[in-house]
Amino acid sequence: MDLFAHRGVSAHYPENTKAAFYAASKLPIAGIELDVHVTADGEVVVIHDETIDRTSNGSGYVKDLTLQQLRSYDYGSWFAEEYKGEIIPTLSEVLELFVATHHRINIELKTDIFPYEGIEALVLKEIAKHQITERVIISSFNHESLQTVSQMAPYIETAALFAEILVDFTTYTAKIPANAIHVSLPTAFRRSIGVALEQGATIRVYTVNDLEYAKQLQQLGIQAVFTDDPEAILAGLTK
Repeated sequence: MDLFAHRGVSAHYPENTKAAFYAASKLPIAGIELDVHVTADGEVVVIHDETIDRTSNGSGYVKDLTLQQLRSYDYGSWFAEEYKGEIIPTLSEVLELFVATHHRINIELKTDIFPYEGIEALVLKEIAKHQITERVIISSFNHESLQTVSQMAPYIETAALFAEILVDFTTYTAKIPANAIHVSLPTAFRRSIGVALEQGATIRVYTVNDLEYAKQLQQLGIQAVFTDDPEAILAGLTK
């Protein structure tokens, strides 16, 4: 079962920062997961929330601030004083960390609250620039964004994110279309996911930080999990 570092090694570093991703780049795991938004001046930045309030010493919506304004704030000290001075990274800067590694990069388009017109093209441009097309997965809760990606770049893997339980995941994702299904931990144990696995679907589960759950998911045949602490889960699964 593959492991993806969720927002980098976010159990031990401030999430979605270069420190968290650099740590992940040194691990023998399958890949990483990150989230992207677009700034007021059209830059793709890596951050989970629509606002910077939770993970910086500033406040405001990413969409309303320029990259320069966003970088006037500190994105590390909220987690621990030793990470004071971490800045919000651009997607390009994070991808650069992985150009020479084996890791897959799951880019989540955070378009389920604000649409960020044109974000799909901006992200695809960065992927092409770094020549990592074959290692990228683009996911989103906004399945219209996945349709756009599929139309623009059908050769890139897409994954439909779900917060809810569907009766028939595979029929729905085929209509998007999406290549994989990403579901929450509780959903993974539902009958419909078992059926999807039997039908050959690729299922990845978020966010798995408990080793016992990881072991159960591995036994179910889940292909991958997203975890904040990939080192701990990896060590437990390989004992």
